[in-house]
Amino acid sequence: MGYRDQFGTDTYVHVCNRGAKKLPIYREEGDLWRLLANFFYLNHQESMPENWIRKLKQSGLWTPGVYSWPKEWEPRAPLVAILAFCIMHNHLHLVLKEKVEKGIPKFMHRMSMSYSKFINEKYKETGSLFQGAYRSRVVTDDAYLRHLAIYVQVKNPFELNPKGLRYAIENFDTSFEEAKTYTFTSVHAYATGEDNPILDKDIYGEMFAQPETFMQLARDTMLYKLEALDVCTL
Repeated sequence: MGYRDQFGTDTYVHVCNRGAKKLPIYREEGDLWRLLANFFYLNHQESMPENWIRKLKQSGLWTPGVYSWPKEWEPRAPLVAILAFCIMHNHLHLVLKEKVEKGIPKFMHRMSMSYSKFINEKYKETGSLFQGAYRSRVVTDDAYLRHLAIYVQVKNPFELNPKGLRYAIENFDTSFEEAKTYTFTSVHAYATGEDNPILDKDIYGEMFAQPETFMQLARDTMLYKLEALDVCTL
């Protein structure tokens, strides 16, 4: 994939990648754990050791949901700051900050290619898992950045409610608690104030220093300003 977007270092970007032909990007929960591992381990400026997954397993460091950088590897140097993420049935969302020149396209290429290879080998398939190149939109102001925090981390999990998005919004408190338990989004880190090794909260750490601030913005946005979320779609 070519370097399509001249983002520039310190630029905040909303990224979305969809499954080819809108097909699922995972089959079982174990696939999602591997994708999250890619978010952490492949967010590194240098080449990864050959058979890095095998090396992690041999070192006893391969546990779903636990991310530990081996001491014998060179120090971790992220390509991007991952401020937020959410993995849905047939697509994923990320809020990224480019930390080094061309960091976003390099990270997205490495992460998606490694995951596609994993899926093809696991299920004995061939072809592209994702629908072409990822789509992206540069964040232009703080208001947009705040809306993205809710769109990516709250609205998407709300859409998983079997009774639909409108029902989830009308029952906000219950839906928000359920969203916090959805492992494959970063909402829990902001809703509780806990750390997530995948995340670099960056400016979100300032905006949402208190979990109550994040929850109130989520409530206001989902209940009263849902139409504003439309500007965040890609």
